[in-house]
Amino acid sequence: MTKVLLLEDEESIRGFVRVILKRQGFDIVEAATGEEALRIAEQNPDLSLAVLDVMLPGISGFDVCRILREQNPRLGIIMLTAKSQEQDKVEGLDCGADDYIAKPFGTAELLARVNALLRRVNLDGDSTGSHTIALAPFLLSVDKRTLYKQEEEVELTPKEFAIVKLLMEKANTAVSRDDIINMVWGRHYIGDLKTVDIHIRRLRQKLEEDPSHPQYIETIWGFGYMWRREGKHEGH
Repeated sequence: MTKVLLLEDEESIRGFVRVILKRQGFDIVEAATGEEALRIAEQNPDLSLAVLDVMLPGISGFDVCRILREQNPRLGIIMLTAKSQEQDKVEGLDCGADDYIAKPFGTAELLARVNALLRRVNLDGDSTGSHTIALAPFLLSVDKRTLYKQEEEVELTPKEFAIVKLLMEKANTAVSRDDIINMVWGRHYIGDLKTVDIHIRRLRQKLEEDPSHPQYIETIWGFGYMWRREGKHEGH
């Protein structure tokens, strides 16, 4: 059974999410504060997904996200943000979240986001194939869901891995932001294209020698991004 950490201090919202996810067969562990969530996460190393509210008493959801991401790079993380707070969405993605849901939200949106992310963490039983992609100095293993740069593993979140896989598979071909959204987040994703740019910025910090002058992930202005097979410096 897939185990989900639910962090939300409002009982009405926590109860709503709990009922929805339990009906889908998920095993839910709950917390009302960030401190409690971190204790629960430590006690449950088999967590597959975390749904984290932003505004909390004590430690914030952003801080919980950062700590969980450091502890488990492959954990799926969804942030619950206030609909009017655009900065919350950006900060949540910057601190390592894979996705966000703006309040108020409905059953269909919640389940779509959760199931799409779990597919990306490869927990729904679908096969991703057994092959590697070698584009020096990188080696990506699809079945092991790992990326190495010059034999050193680069820790990626589920969404980051999916983006790298997509771009490497289409090396030297421009991929639009819309196509990245559709392939990585799903065709029914409701968020904006800025999500892609934030993830690309985070990837460059992990993959490039100089993120401000990327060699591998090139910006195609007004369109999207391209993985340079041979590596090429880009003004940024």
